[in-house]
Amino acid sequence: MDPQEEARTPRDPLEWPCGARKSQTPDEEQRREGGAAPAAAVLDAEADGPSVDGLWELPVEPAERRPECSRCSRPQKVCLCPYLPAHPLHISTHLYIIQHPAEENKVLRTVPLLAACLPQDKCKVKIGRRFSEERDPELSTICRKSDTLILYPGAEAANLEEFVLDSPIYPTTVIIIDGTWSQAKDIFYKNSLFRLPKQVQLKTSLSSQYVIRTQPTNRCLSTLECAAVALSILEKNNCIQETLLRPLQALCSFQLQHGAQIRLSKEHLLKNGLYPKPMPKNKRKLRKMELLMNSIKI
Repeated sequence: MDPQEEARTPRDPLEWPCGARKSQTPDEEQRREGGAAPAAAVLDAEADGPSVDGLWELPVEPAERRPECSRCSRPQKVCLCPYLPAHPLHISTHLYIIQHPAEENKVLRTVPLLAACLPQDKCKVKIGRRFSEERDPELSTICRKSDTLILYPGAEAANLEEFVLDSPIYPTTVIIIDGTWSQAKDIFYKNSLFRLPKQVQLKTSLSSQYVIRTQPTNRCLSTLECAAVALSILEKNNCIQETLLRPLQALCSFQLQHGAQIRLSKEHLLKNGLYPKPMPKNKRKLRKMELLMNSIKI
């Protein structure tokens, strides 16, 4: 374990109900919005020499942060609430989102949109890399219940739709890991708690609509999309998927209208000879690329 991760906070891993927002320092808020502290003096430091020394002692006013919507966590000018359901969806399933710390400050993350669509008591976010019974007794209890599932693909994972039909105990709780694929893999395999629930995966023809972030393959879905498909299956209501995807579609549409580019999957780039980077020299990474290319040819 990274010692810096241990020292991150004495209460790590963090948790709060979906929809609640974590307080941030002015510097963190400024970085999130892409602002930069006034730095003209720094640019001219070498030219002016010792005469600029006193500038470091001058007070610096923090950049004013754009007002944010309390529901969707987006800046008010680009609020996505018109695309959210008027009231939180009525569901019986409980979602636990295990979020990698690197995800919580990303501006275009999907979990806040998911949270805004669901009741707070049905969706909880836990932030961290390492979890144990001592650190998180609640999560440990959830993982040990027979009606809890963890959504993570793999050779041992059952198809969710088939599992629901055959299981004598109907699932009431689903755990989803939020992060990049490498981050999710690290969390899943280095936390023994997450191998206690039944492992399931989605078998769907849905291609990701989260087109402003690169995915390994066309079949890889964002956290919100995974939750949308899983809830529509467990709640036996296809309208849930449509409702949850609506704000994601609006987010991507807005970003594309304002300069963002469609991010094609690595699978698509390799298949069409458009992959912009040289093949990796590291044997492990090269093997992953070869497996991806072989899966494309099949």
